[in-house]
Amino acid sequence: MFRHLFSKKPKLERVKSTAVSTAGIVIPTRKSPDETYADLFQAVQDSQVYPDGKTFVDLIPRKRSNALSKEYKLERQDPDFNLNEFVNRHFYEFNPHHGAAYTPSESTTPREHVSALWNELTRRNRKVRGSLIPLPNPYIVPGGRFSEQFYWDSYFIMLGLAADNEWGMIHGMIKNYAHMLRKFGMIPTANRTYFLSRSQPPFFSYMVKLLAKHHGRTRTYAEFLPSMLIEYRFWMKGRRIASEHVDRPAYARVVRMPNGVVLNRYFDNKTTPRPESRREDVETAAQAMTENKDKIFLDLRAGAESGWDFSSRWFKDASKIESIHTTDMVPVDLNCLLYTHEQTIAEAYSLIKQPLLARRYRLAAERRAETIRRFCWNPHQQFFCDYDFRLGANNGRLTLAGVFPLYAKIASSEQAAAVARRIEQDFLHEGGLVTTLVENGQQWDSPNGWAPLQWVTIEGLRAYGYHELADRIRDNWLAVNEHVFADRKKMIEKYNVKSPGALGGGGEYPLQDGFGWTNGVYAALKDELNS
Repeated sequence: MFRHLFSKKPKLERVKSTAVSTAGIVIPTRKSPDETYADLFQAVQDSQVYPDGKTFVDLIPRKRSNALSKEYKLERQDPDFNLNEFVNRHFYEFNPHHGAAYTPSESTTPREHVSALWNELTRRNRKVRGSLIPLPNPYIVPGGRFSEQFYWDSYFIMLGLAADNEWGMIHGMIKNYAHMLRKFGMIPTANRTYFLSRSQPPFFSYMVKLLAKHHGRTRTYAEFLPSMLIEYRFWMKGRRIASEHVDRPAYARVVRMPNGVVLNRYFDNKTTPRPESRREDVETAAQAMTENKDKIFLDLRAGAESGWDFSSRWFKDASKIESIHTTDMVPVDLNCLLYTHEQTIAEAYSLIKQPLLARRYRLAAERRAETIRRFCWNPHQQFFCDYDFRLGANNGRLTLAGVFPLYAKIASSEQAAAVARRIEQDFLHEGGLVTTLVENGQQWDSPNGWAPLQWVTIEGLRAYGYHELADRIRDNWLAVNEHVFADRKKMIEKYNVKSPGALGGGGEYPLQDGFGWTNGVYAALKDELNS
């Protein structure tokens, strides 16, 4: 389907020192729109020129930022100044309706719809357009307001692409991440300048492993080993500081555990409101019972990096987002993903005949696994939970993050059995699995179910032989996807799994359709069922 997109190897754009204002293409910059436009940015977001704060930060300026700022400062002194008119005159939206008109026929099945949507969700962007970071290869976007190559979404999108034998697209998307790792030293949430201070759950090694099934392990691991090492350095930055300073157990994304082993947490390099959600973050900070607003902004950003934005999982008071303290947590899912990352690096070194380096990463993975089992297992709950390093205790919160030790294959057989019982008794509903057992209006809480967590749970249970339970989860999830598709002719971002006739809710924006990771997981599970 996508072969024509890869027929010519694109040349990477050179960073230029001048702007091409007529095309709306400005100087490539790592600056976020809040830094670039300053007063104008704050005025637009605070006055809600657009209901969704992401709209403005995604717009493309028609002039250089310094010229725009000067014009704004001059024009706003006019008593008749109209901010909406100013923005409409100086910014425009890039390709705003791509794919929006696609509607399947009445006879189209959900599986056929997913295959047809790949083309509608494909983007090709090799030029700098506002905050959008150019990438060398075409990519699949989630859909709706999300018109970028989002990090952890992409792995679950790739599952569907693999089901449709679109290996060229998968390879190209992974190479886009390798490109960003070389350029920025990390994989941002998505290819926007305002995401360059935070990442997302690190599924890059899983992408490499997926591609290796088709391209071969030695070839694929050798190609992407340098990229995996760059990402590992990103997550482990500050390891020596955390290890050697008794009074500083945490630094950036690393945390020294009581046994001396360094694990990881979600973080962000900035302590300001998120540019795409400035108004919401300012309101949350205003409600918080603390003078340290920077900590609130940091924890909101770290919560966004987790992909679970937002969830009672990160709140001291499960009903209040203003009690968020993400950076106090050592998340069980993040550390399981990094365990797999270390194991994959070790495998890569083994394949290229570097046994000493392979052993180093294998031992690091083993230490991480043992530490996860020791500190993230909650014997009272009989479930894996996050560890609060500030309190020095497992927090006992029940969330689907607790299935990641099964997905990574580091749980004991006894732990896996207990997790399976808890999943069946408390999380499983008519439409699949709830994300947590808390109902508080947040989108990563009950009654919502999300495709990536259904997949992780199903695969984790299968790894320990719980095939019947995994099949029930699969069947319930496929059923809710198909029920909503029958009504709306759309695949959506999240589902109400307790009441399959209702739609998923919560969050800072309206329910989105498209939808990348729902499509990918549906295709993979449906093909498994049909086979």
